Amino acid sequence: MPLFQILLVALIQGITEFLPVSSSAHLILLPELTNLKDQGLTIDVAVHLGTLVAVIVYFWTDVKKLCYGALELAQFKKNTSSALLTFYLIVATAPVVIAGLIIKVVGFDSTLRSVEIIGWAMIVFGIVLYWSDQKSTSKKFFQQWDLRSAVILGLWQALALIPGTSRSGAVISGARAIGFLREDSAKLAMLMSIPTIIASATLVSVEVVSNGDLLIVKDSILAAFFSFITALVSIKLMMRFLRYVSFTPYVIYRIAVGLILLIIAYS
Repeated sequence: MPLFQILLVALIQGITEFLPVSSSAHLILLPELTNLKDQGLTIDVAVHLGTLVAVIVYFWTDVKKLCYGALELAQFKKNTSSALLTFYLIVATAPVVIAGLIIKVVGFDSTLRSVEIIGWAMIVFGIVLYWSDQKSTSKKFFQQWDLRSAVILGLWQALALIPGTSRSGAVISGARAIGFLREDSAKLAMLMSIPTIIASATLVSVEVVSNGDLLIVKDSILAAFFSFITALVSIKLMMRFLRYVSFTPYVIYRIAVGLILLIIAYS
């Protein structure tokens, strides 16, 4: 694969993975709207793993707490703050894993990857993001995450299996709707991405290995590295940005892109 395309895919993934604008939609649309060849599953896995490392590095303190929590749960210690945080994360991940497996088994994953569906999802869930962001009373902090919130956000995250919805956008919408602050909503979305990306990457990796697609290791390493750097910068900028501005700019972008995609789909 040309170095230019590797860089382009890595930049798109790194910038959009944690913004509420749908990284998967942009990756699907890249070959759809250009003359570039589809980057393939292996590169998709690589850039997702790059963004995974970025969120782990940025939230290392919280990730260490999650690791301690996993050890405590393994020892049947359920009442510590670390164990509860890890347990809530597991609960929040379950809906998207179950729904993803069902979609994969019945073969809906290919059906959903259309420009028309992505366009409508960009617009509809952009409006949902605007509504939840403006409606929110913004009283809850990250530390107030509980079992009820984990279940609710897990269901919101499952909606992101529709291309164009945006996993982070769906979680942020849900978090804002139940009263979490903007920065804390974004933090929840990013932490919830860790097990979700691991689960999806594992599922796709099995398919890649079974197909014998192991000849682009060098391209994959480059793609993962560049997406890691881009995602790390993107996370830092967004977290600073949210201290002063709402999610409205992202909503405007989503609707604009959605309208363009619908014009393309119906023309």
